[in-house]
Amino acid sequence: MTILVTGATGQLGAPTLAALRAAGRDAAGSSSSGRNGLRPADLFTGEGLDDALSDVETVIHCAQTGGRKDLRLARNLTAAAQGAGVGHLVLISIVGIEDIPMPYYDQRVEIEKIAGASGVPMTIQRATQFHTLIDQLFSAQRRMPVVIAPASRFQTIAVSEVAGRLADLATGGPQGRVEDIGGPEQLGIGELFRQWRAARGVRRPSLQIRLPFLQAFQGLDAGANLVPGEPFGRQTFAQYLQVVNGMPD
Repeated sequence: MTILVTGATGQLGAPTLAALRAAGRDAAGSSSSGRNGLRPADLFTGEGLDDALSDVETVIHCAQTGGRKDLRLARNLTAAAQGAGVGHLVLISIVGIEDIPMPYYDQRVEIEKIAGASGVPMTIQRATQFHTLIDQLFSAQRRMPVVIAPASRFQTIAVSEVAGRLADLATGGPQGRVEDIGGPEQLGIGELFRQWRAARGVRRPSLQIRLPFLQAFQGLDAGANLVPGEPFGRQTFAQYLQVVNGMPD
């Protein structure tokens, strides 16, 4: 039976599909367009979902829009998966989402609840934020006189390592929520900025903000976005920057 990866053209979906195929698994991807050999399935409207799931035993759900539409995507997918008799749904989520109240994190909580209520046996893997998030946070401000960032610690992880983990989980049975995974280092935003600035050749200073009266910052101060114990990831943020800059690792 086939493993289907939703959002197979996305940042996480594409390497997850590649990891499955590299391991010799019978894997397919879906996208709304269905281009490049992917199965056409519009998760927002539900069009094409039944056909895309017709021979699927396991679904890895990587598709997202970054907003409230993701709730509808989850409802449509889980309803169709339940109807198709899918035996395993692997869901990616984020570490600390209950304790860091932000709209995007609140939506991840709701998506976990939607999946749990669907009746489809599932595995939930929470991971810390990707290296790319910190990179994008800084890069979006590279033309500003000062780069603003939250004065918090982060434990970023490589997308490829999360993709490999999802591929491994999909080859086994449903496990419910498994242990959270995080990157190899817990670094303050100042150190991450120094590494980024050196790699990018940027000279602008950073302004680290801390708003302890906001619950989201309270969660970050408490380390809700971190994973204690042995790290899962191996690639550091500095190594990620070397790779994206085309430098030897």
